[in-house]
Amino acid sequence: MRILLRAVTEARFVMTALIVACIASLVFGQHARAQTESPTIAANTQAQKLPEVVVTAPHMEEPLKIVTDPKQPRQPLPAHDGADYLKAIPGFSVIRKGGTDGDPVLRGMAGSRLNILLDGEQILGGCGMRMDPPTAYVFPEAYDRITVIKGPQNVLNGPGSSAGSVLFERDIKRFSSPGVKANGSLMLGSFGRNDEVVDMRGGNANFYAQGAATRAQADDYKDGEGRTVHSGYKRWSMNAALGWTPNNDARLELSAAVSDGEAAYADRSMDGVKFKRENVGLKFLKKNISLLIDKVEARIYYNYIDHVMDNYSLRAFTPSAMMPNRAVSNPDRETMGGGMVIGLRFSDMTQASLGVDHQTNKHTLRASMNQTIMPYESMARTEDANFRNTGLFGELTHLLGERNRIIAGLRADNWSAQDKRANLTLMGATVANPTAGKDRSETLTSGFGRYEHELANSPTTLYAGLGHSERFPDYWELISANKESASSLSAFDTNPEKTTQLDVGGIYRAGPWSVSVSGFYNDISNYIMIQSGVAKTGPMRTVTITRNVDATTWGGEVGVSYAISSNWRADATLAYVRGDNDTDGTPLAQLPPLEGRLGLTWDNRIWSVGSLLRLVSEQDRFDRNKGNIAGQDIGRTGGFGVFSLNAGYRPKKDVLISGGIDNLLDKAYAEHISRSGQTMITGFERTIRVNEPGRNVWIKANIALD
Repeated sequence: MRILLRAVTEARFVMTALIVACIASLVFGQHARAQTESPTIAANTQAQKLPEVVVTAPHMEEPLKIVTDPKQPRQPLPAHDGADYLKAIPGFSVIRKGGTDGDPVLRGMAGSRLNILLDGEQILGGCGMRMDPPTAYVFPEAYDRITVIKGPQNVLNGPGSSAGSVLFERDIKRFSSPGVKANGSLMLGSFGRNDEVVDMRGGNANFYAQGAATRAQADDYKDGEGRTVHSGYKRWSMNAALGWTPNNDARLELSAAVSDGEAAYADRSMDGVKFKRENVGLKFLKKNISLLIDKVEARIYYNYIDHVMDNYSLRAFTPSAMMPNRAVSNPDRETMGGGMVIGLRFSDMTQASLGVDHQTNKHTLRASMNQTIMPYESMARTEDANFRNTGLFGELTHLLGERNRIIAGLRADNWSAQDKRANLTLMGATVANPTAGKDRSETLTSGFGRYEHELANSPTTLYAGLGHSERFPDYWELISANKESASSLSAFDTNPEKTTQLDVGGIYRAGPWSVSVSGFYNDISNYIMIQSGVAKTGPMRTVTITRNVDATTWGGEVGVSYAISSNWRADATLAYVRGDNDTDGTPLAQLPPLEGRLGLTWDNRIWSVGSLLRLVSEQDRFDRNKGNIAGQDIGRTGGFGVFSLNAGYRPKKDVLISGGIDNLLDKAYAEHISRSGQTMITGFERTIRVNEPGRNVWIKANIALD
């Protein structure tokens, strides 16, 4: 109750909007119209597809949008977090650090360039060294749908999003009569892997309750050469919701979630021993209010992240020059926010969404370099930074005849940040912070326009869009490990990043064929780059700095699916990104190489057998020690190929048993963008990068009860 009151207090304007929306729904409800769906403005009717048993590569079915079901088994087998679920989508890569909690990268862009939303709520991690990116707190199978929007082609899902947005969403449907629905899964695999998920929903026409619980655990895995990688983890989550549905057009929901875990890391001198998240949210939805107002949606939420890392709980304690004693760091992050969106229907040809959102972030830290003598639990927390953002946005869809439409949006964000650090730590020494207590405030604008055309004599949609995104530097770029710029001890004056991107492509679906092609060209002004190993006062003194440079990237994705017969289907995808650091005249760092996937599946709706061949090219375009908040380039990597097999059995419509062998040939390999191996983990052999798992056998059972 305390945290709910705090959330309501912080987002007063959102609560006021919610009350106004409720009143409006009662006033206009007397004139509610029957819902009508324009056949042209709605999403295109999609051709019937063969049902997938094991997902290997989700395809784009609308311009720049991919929707996938996280409850379906997939290959390669993902870790139980958000990042590894995304890596099967063309254009995505993952920076591996251990068995879980990798950083997702879309088209070479990482960090806050990629917005992550959980049921409309933005979530941010607490660790200054990116142990816990936002996807570390995502338990994908507890959601019904994952939607990916590529590029700056949306303004409804929060600020930034220059690379795109990822939406983890639940579908809430009103119960027409009293009932209970449940589904669950159990998965067992190599290296001690076991996952359990239970999701139950029940209610009647007026009320519903939903609850889900997940648990995942794995031991240290071995790479293809039999080397054990420090990578074990344990994770669990619980969420619940209570809702009121007085009719088909209204819903009020109170939700809560809690999760925690621990994870070993192969790339650093500490492990994560606590990933606690607490969440509470309140949502209101009213549809079909009047001829003009199609929908009003409002929400407020509170997220609290409490993260602990140390150098002894999950590994043998090994004293070092930097950490001679048992050391602990305990950052936390408090996020409160909310927003409201009003859907307008001016005519069957024109629809719009107008809205406002607001968010505050407070980050604190406490640490002990000698936990035995000075336990961190007895220390007071020290605030090092806070952020605020208020955004106003609007998006319009307008039909130009039967086969043409324009989608456009505009967004303005007022950002403010405060540097609360009194001192900085540099090479073990404490120095005064020159930007202590300094405030920054800027208004940034973003927008896009996209034209879509459906060919008259072909089931083909062509599109072209131009998007612009202005992104305020995040905590990791202003405050965290990057405490110096080239000319100052503090990076707090780093300029906002401005991205302008052209997206073009097409989608074709007819008969047995499904083809999608997308390409982009991106011009980035003041790209925020993180550079390590920079000499400050002499050759033996190096620091990590935040720099603004100008950059360009270009590339795209191709996806092809062909139904050879009623039982056989072949799939192929290709993804590529290339970039340049125009300021330094070097390749842009931390870009994955060319990647292709080939899949072949036989499925008679009861039994299925499938294969996946992943082919990754060498990457000789790199810029050592440069990159982003998640990692920096190490050097060149060679290409590799990984072959995997899967099978499935449906004994009845609500039971699916699937299994597979990932990396069948036990290939030893590492992703180009993955982190370097750590030298100070006793009992583990160091590798240049954190290697991927070797041969991995798994079996999974999915059960649904209606």
